[in-house]
Amino acid sequence: MNYALKLNNVTKTYKGSDFSLNKVSFALPSGSVMGFVGENGAGKTTTIGCILRTLFKDSGTIEILGTEMTDDNVEIRENIGVVYDGDNFPGYLSAEQLSNIMSGIFKHWDDTLFQNYIKSFRLSKKQKIKTYSKGMTMKLALAVALSHHPKLLILDEATSGLDPVMRDEILDVLLEFVGDEEHSILLSSHITSDLEKIADYITFIHNGKIILTETKDNLIYNYGILRCKEKQVELIEPEDIIVYRKRDYQTDILVSNMNIAERKYPGVVIDHVTIDEIMLMLVKGNEI
Repeated sequence: MNYALKLNNVTKTYKGSDFSLNKVSFALPSGSVMGFVGENGAGKTTTIGCILRTLFKDSGTIEILGTEMTDDNVEIRENIGVVYDGDNFPGYLSAEQLSNIMSGIFKHWDDTLFQNYIKSFRLSKKQKIKTYSKGMTMKLALAVALSHHPKLLILDEATSGLDPVMRDEILDVLLEFVGDEEHSILLSSHITSDLEKIADYITFIHNGKIILTETKDNLIYNYGILRCKEKQVELIEPEDIIVYRKRDYQTDILVSNMNIAERKYPGVVIDHVTIDEIMLMLVKGNEI
């Protein structure tokens, strides 16, 4: 299998801080979308910073399109499109001026494609970026990221703060992009409903450590939560328990195969789970 992105035991510490990335490892197969999920401060942006070398890792390896990126490796940077949550470009520029600048930065800058995105996104070419709404700013950033024909697109909370209609519009563009099997996306987001629509894989990070990587379909269709009464908890075999969480009158137990659990524990209520619920269980729950 070919991978667009591979992290192996990546660590990053900060002086005067208790937070660190703790041997972060995951791999994004080419032609797929990975949702990168975790609560605020879990390490998503730090990990992305290490990938893009805006932060320097302490140890570990990061391969992008089969090669470890260095400061001198311009070609890899040509193949990466990046969209951040926030101000991606100086506000005094217009989209037209921005295109002129980008044509001097990227060898494969495609002004025709950029103008098509500007038209499709209903953005003004001459309007100053500082007068754009948040949604317009995100659309512009996405147009720039896609218009130099990258193979890997990295988005850090790019859809946060957008209304559902605008998010859906952006997700459609992302799906179109990844329709080419050479294109891949790492999408950091806390809006898990977006990830349920487009992600192939989900990677959970908590306190700087990867706690689970799975296919989205396996999480949604096979994972489940056992809703156990007090006496039923004793029936559940430890090897079936990923994490558990005690509530007022019941204990919730996360399992990786609800069909098997349903057959083994016929008297216990079992429910399908959302990505949100899985993340909550993994963060708030306890291991055996």
